[in-house]
Formats: sequence, structure tokens, C-alpha cells
Amino acid sequence: MRILVHDYSGHPFQAQLSRELARRGHTVVHSTCTAYVSGKGNLAADVPGLRFVTIGDGTALRKEAYFHRLRQETLLGLELARQVRREKPDVAMLANLPIPVLVVAAAVLRRLRIPWVLWHQDVTAVALKSFAAADVAKSMGVAARVFGAGEKWSARRASSIVVIAESFVRIHQEWGTADKVTVIPNWAPLDEIVPVARANAWSAEQGLNNVRTLLYSGTLGLKHNPVLLVRLAERLRDRGTPVRLVVVNDGPAVPVLRQAAAVRGVELTLLPFQPYERLPEVLGTGDLLVVLLGADAGQFSVPSKTLSYLCAGRPVLGLMPADNLAARLLRQAGSAVFPPEESSLDEASTWVREILSDPARAESLGKESRALAEREFALEECASRFEDILRRVSRSLAR
Repeated sequence: MRILVHDYSGHPFQAQLSRELARRGHTVVHSTCTAYVSGKGNLAADVPGLRFVTIGDGTALRKEAYFHRLRQETLLGLELARQVRREKPDVAMLANLPIPVLVVAAAVLRRLRIPWVLWHQDVTAVALKSFAAADVAKSMGVAARVFGAGEKWSARRASSIVVIAESFVRIHQEWGTADKVTVIPNWAPLDEIVPVARANAWSAEQGLNNVRTLLYSGTLGLKHNPVLLVRLAERLRDRGTPVRLVVVNDGPAVPVLRQAAAVRGVELTLLPFQPYERLPEVLGTGDLLVVLLGADAGQFSVPSKTLSYLCAGRPVLGLMPADNLAARLLRQAGSAVFPPEESSLDEASTWVREILSDPARAESLGKESRALAEREFALEECASRFEDILRRVSRSLAR
């Protein structure tokens, strides 16, 4: 097959899937959006039959200027549509697209009679409704209705839908698209994110050797509460366990974190997203890794950083809803999960202190994290399931 995979975010495991599909003899074009700032995966074409392309080169997304961003994302959708026209794939798969990009791409794929798979990573309509209810922005209520209609319309045009958790099925039942849904949980690349020594080249470069660290690496957006990280570090300091809070992130959370840390006197190291090949060292530098996910995003978002943390073989603290798929994985690995609320920080800090004061237990938790990742994140089975879906979708149009 000639396959076009567009993963707007450029995440590691989507790129790994494209590599595996190319190894199996398919011609794969893997497209990402450079305008979206996040931790990117390995986007080097090192397998015959695989080519990486981009959209959004030279575009600086204005995430907080909603109407300007709507125009930008519509233009990015048109750019993706032109890319599809050039590549002429037998089948396409789309993941992590903002709704304007998704709607434009879905319309063009329909016009070109190219079957496609929606790899549904987040239910945007549900997230926007929760932001509107929380008064994040007055425009969110309108956006939830408009974007919700666009997301539903696109899902109905997809030939098949892959969701990352069983909780997504309910929304597709409401949309009348559940008959097209397959559940395939996300994973992380075991061969690319590996455990490393706590004292490594990256930790030395950042002056973090022999410094007790609480580390967060990944996106921090509206579905997170970044101040919780600062408050957790503050609790630990006040209870006699000082830590350096290390946050690897680019985006609107950076000034919020900087101000909160300054007000509370918390030691903070803020760094931009690091090169992907250094991610094992980055995660290895954390004596304990933290995941954040807001309460309203719990059922319809699975933070992929959790999966990377498990691969890195470190103890992990989850401040997230207990019913989230990632939370269940953390509990299986023996790590802890607490509600993402200020009232939970006393319990969370108690657990963190216990782990940091017991190196043998911390090492044991790290080994169990890696062991769980090795049991759960087998690429071959996931790739076979995607390959079967893509082949079935590609053949359906021919019939």
C-alpha cells in the first residue's frame, strides 16, 4: 500500500509505527506539523520506503489568540490537503489534528475518494465543553459547539476509527460511528526510550548531578494545572525534603511556573523541549517523574508522557483522574496516583517523601515500570492491527 500518516504533533510512537509499516514493504509518507511546538520523536527517514514530510514550516502558532489561530489552522488544513494531492496515497491515517485542520483534510480526502482512518487521540469537543464550564475563556462555549460539530462530521466521513481507550467508545455511540471503532491503546518506543544511569551527560550539563529532582517533561496545556507542580515541591520543602523542580516544556505554562516558583521560593529549572535522542537522559535525571492531567480530561485523553516515563524505568507520580488508562498503568507498576487537586498534595507529598528516602524502593519501582512497559508496549502486535485496518480500508473503496 501507499500510506500517508499525518500525526500533527510528531509524537515518537506514531513515527515508530510508520517505520514498522515501511519495514513490512509498504510505501509510507509520514507527515507532521512543525508549527506545533512539542517534544518530537525520531523523524529521520532511516528505513527504505519511508519518507518524512512537514506542513507549517515558518508558521508561528498563536495559541492564545483563538480567532487568529482558527485562521492559521484552516490554512494548515489546506496545506495538508495539497500534500495529500501530491502524494496520492491508497489510504491515509490522521492523528492529533486540531479540528479546523481535520475538517479541511476530511473534506479533501472525501473529494479525492481516498479512504482514511481517524486515529482519535483526544475528544476535542468534550475538552472544550469542560473548559467552557470552568470559565477558561468565554468563547469556549461557542467553540465547543462548532468544533464538536466538525469533529462529529469528520468522524462520520472516516472509513475506520481507532481510539486509544474504551472510554472513547461512548462518544462514538452518541455520534453513530461506534460500528467503525477499534480500540488500540497507545504505547511508547521501547528501543528508543531506555533506562539510563541517574548521573549521565545531560544531568551533568544541567548541573543536576547530586541534586534531588522532581521532573516533568512534556506538554502543559489547558487540561493541566502547572501550579500543582510548584505547590508539590513547596510541600516537600516545608516537610524537610527539598527538591529541584525540573520542567522541560515550551508554551504558556512557562511564565506561570516561573512566577509561581518565585512567589513560593521553590527551586526551579525550566528548559525547552530537548532533542529526542536525549530523552532517555532527560527522564533518567528525574529521581521521580510527575504526570499531570486535569479532572475533566480524564476519560478522553491519555497522556503519552506516562508511557515514555514507564519506558525510562523511573518511579512515577500521577496527579490525574483515577479512571484514566494511564492511571491504571501507573498503579500496575506500583507507582501512585492522586486526584489533580490542591487537597491531594499532602498525601502525594507523603508518598514522594517515602520514595525519595528509600533508594531501594525507588529502584524497585523503576524496574517494575520498565517491566510493565516491556509487557504492554509490544510494537509487532499493534502494527499488525493497524496494518489490517489500513488494508481493509484501502480495499473497501476498490470494491
